[in-house]
Amino acid sequence: MKFTADLHIHSKYSRATAKNLDFENLYYAAQIKGISLVGTGDFTFPAWISDIETKLEPAEPGLFKLKEEFAAPIDQTIPPGCRGPVRFILQTEISSIYKRDGRVRKNHNLIFFPEITSVHQFSARLDAIGNIKSDGRPILGMDAADLLALMLEIDDTGFFIPAHIWTPWFSMFGSRSGFDSMEECFGDLKKYIFAVETGLSSDPPMNWRIRDLDDVRLVSNSDAHSPGYLGRNASVFNTEMSFAAVRSALENNDPNAYQGTLDMYPHHGKYHYDGHRKCSICLNPASTAAMDGICPECGRPMTLGVLYRVQELADRPEGYVPENRHGYKHIIPLADILAEIFQVGPKTKKVTTYYNRAVETLGPELDILVEKSMEEIRSANIPLLAEAVEKMRSGDVRIDPGYDGEYGRVNIFTREEKE
Repeated sequence: MKFTADLHIHSKYSRATAKNLDFENLYYAAQIKGISLVGTGDFTFPAWISDIETKLEPAEPGLFKLKEEFAAPIDQTIPPGCRGPVRFILQTEISSIYKRDGRVRKNHNLIFFPEITSVHQFSARLDAIGNIKSDGRPILGMDAADLLALMLEIDDTGFFIPAHIWTPWFSMFGSRSGFDSMEECFGDLKKYIFAVETGLSSDPPMNWRIRDLDDVRLVSNSDAHSPGYLGRNASVFNTEMSFAAVRSALENNDPNAYQGTLDMYPHHGKYHYDGHRKCSICLNPASTAAMDGICPECGRPMTLGVLYRVQELADRPEGYVPENRHGYKHIIPLADILAEIFQVGPKTKKVTTYYNRAVETLGPELDILVEKSMEEIRSANIPLLAEAVEKMRSGDVRIDPGYDGEYGRVNIFTREEKE
């Protein structure tokens, strides 16, 4: 069974998240987007695990579904072409801030369990170490390797994925607080990590340049802080729907069981290039190196982005393609495509109107972006949508790169093309 998963999200209890980031809205958004498996997010937070136990019930082994009493009213609002089963997998993100080898390290990691009993045991252990009640994504002074060891001690059928591994501030390889290798971060426990999350500002070809990542699967997720961002990055599986099957697909290098990722163009991510947001300085790595990483406006160190860090650790040339690696496809969120077409903001009424027309006529967003033919897309009678999707699929787009927390700007059409 082929399905799309988004395994890294948050709840309304995490900082800087939408107030409507609850299971009802996730259930709705997953169907509109075409996502069959969604992380629960934030399972260590007491109020959210209470919601998990109240609103979800066991489905296939190790997975959960929204209870009928909550799902039935929402089902009536889903366009018929978007309706499909949605399952949840127990997931959380932990922020570790600690000292190692004389440096402060800041790593974010994802943890998955098949049973709520394991979640309660894990949360109880963390609660004795630090404060898990102040934020949906708790910040703990716990070494990332110790966090992995604790997960294995609680339930070794769970799994552990380093999150957005290149983000400058909070990641395994981040320029500000990361390590130069997986072994440096996790030591002997590196063997228990079989997948890493590439993040919004990198894609598989960038990661293929790193020999240290040859033995792990590259996954991509939205890290959604609101329901509308669900599926902006995602991973594609072809397995039975169960926790063990998902885990096995990631642990074993089987390109049929784990089929790769759907990724925003990495330039679109908010840490792709180097720069200094306060000074509106955005630079490619070569320019940054020429300036020794110092902002030309204010004289302070710039934030070194993902591309800089990849080039710093790369032991293969740009364009290297390894054998037996999983596929990937670049996508641009449908709302951003419509905003480009109509020259308005992605959250405007006009975009919402045409977005609804698209999914009501054609089905889920990811099907439109990845699967539908140009003829089918034209049947929705949305000006230039088919042309925009065709250009997106071929890579014929221009992107002003993101930097230092600013998302990149996508340009699909030139003025002449649009006319």
